[in-house]
Amino acid sequence: MDEIVRVITSDGAVMAAAVSARDMVAEAQRIHGTSSVATAALGRTLMAASLMGNQLKGADNSVSIQIRGGGPIGSITCVADADGYARGYVANPKVFLPLKEVGKLDVGKAVGTDGSITVIKDLGMKEPYVGSVPLVSGEIAEDVTSYFAVSEQLPTACALGVLVDSRDQHVFAAGGFLIQLLPGADESAIEKVERGIERIGYVTKHFQEGTTPLELVQQVLSEFEVEVLETVPVGYRCNCSKERYARALVTLGRKELEGMIREQNGAELQCHFCNRKYVFAADELAEIAKSCQK
Repeated sequence: MDEIVRVITSDGAVMAAAVSARDMVAEAQRIHGTSSVATAALGRTLMAASLMGNQLKGADNSVSIQIRGGGPIGSITCVADADGYARGYVANPKVFLPLKEVGKLDVGKAVGTDGSITVIKDLGMKEPYVGSVPLVSGEIAEDVTSYFAVSEQLPTACALGVLVDSRDQHVFAAGGFLIQLLPGADESAIEKVERGIERIGYVTKHFQEGTTPLELVQQVLSEFEVEVLETVPVGYRCNCSKERYARALVTLGRKELEGMIREQNGAELQCHFCNRKYVFAADELAEIAKSCQK
């Protein structure tokens, strides 16, 4: 089962969260028909969004991550709610690239580094919080680390991994962690975290072997006493509906809607996140156009 665990060290120096997300990533792959490298790139971004969404306080809060690096995969867009449930898509899901020399998927080349990672947090205020920083590697985890350091001035370590069979596209494992130093953390705390990260190596190896998110974060923070704050289920979830699309159509305005009735005798809209299609007949568009007049 996919889940996020959040912990804090007993000395209050470090906050950490870890996620296991094989099913989430496999569902995204199923919906979008992604290639191996696209599955890895999308999966890493989904997990980053999930971990960041889980940090939000309000039930209606959400976080969006947009990555545009100039690589052949095009843009990546992922959204997560405050429960950590996420959804996303990539512009070019079928992109193929040769494996790197070490036999690993070349996510960095697929994403590119000529662009930025943008985080949008909807906290229920008049305007959302928007932070954007240049990409440093296109490997996603390093870019998330850079975002927190530059945009939120929060020392962070992030690791994200997706293990995909390049032959049959099967998702073997997916998971990662987000570790953040809290105000007052001293140099010794930094050194302990660094030793823990170096000690565990690649996170996908641990998840493939059945390591749980709690076990992983306990290994990384083995030099600390750790208190568990919460363990919650997560997954791939899209909240689209015909009602939501109807409200979106209102924003087009009466003239645009009347034009769609004349030229198309209706409208068919498709959700980018789950590929569901919503059909609006001419009379339905006419009713929406009336609401624009009101």
